[in-house]
Amino acid sequence: MPATLITRRNVLVAGGATMAAAMAGLSVFRLPAQAQGLAPTPTMRGGANNYRPGAPIVERIGGGGFWTSGTVRRAGDGARLPGVRIQMWAHTTEGHERDERSHGATLTDANGFFRLEMPQIVPAFGQPHGHLAYDADFAGEHDGRYETVFLRPIMPSSSDTSLETHFVLQPI
Repeated sequence: MPATLITRRNVLVAGGATMAAAMAGLSVFRLPAQAQGLAPTPTMRGGANNYRPGAPIVERIGGGGFWTSGTVRRAGDGARLPGVRIQMWAHTTEGHERDERSHGATLTDANGFFRLEMPQIVPAFGQPHGHLAYDADFAGEHDGRYETVFLRPIMPSSSDTSLETHFVLQPI
């Protein structure tokens, strides 16, 4: 088999052909499949503010009207995690985030999805935001599976009636 001399011209011609094929929607690269590791969700600054360990699992916090939802997945392979306890709290139309009645928790379903209704979130310190947590040590009962994550997502508008937040948990 003859050796191919790599020249600037050969690289430019090959690159042009590759670009033309890509623009035509053809797959030009055949790379081996690689596992793309899903990075864990980092704890957010202020996420643990006013956290109350062991908030009860509830069907709804207060009178409801606002929905907080999301998914919980495992870092690395991205597997959805069922039965994970997610706690939520916020400054709402019915109470401040320090109030016990503004806290509640839920469990993820078989597909790693969670959803909990609570009163409308209102701005605190000028920002409408919620608090969500996966706490490996909730109520002093370490479940030993994943690292704790506290989130404080800020809503684009105080008139939003839902907040979607996703967790990617790092195994311990």
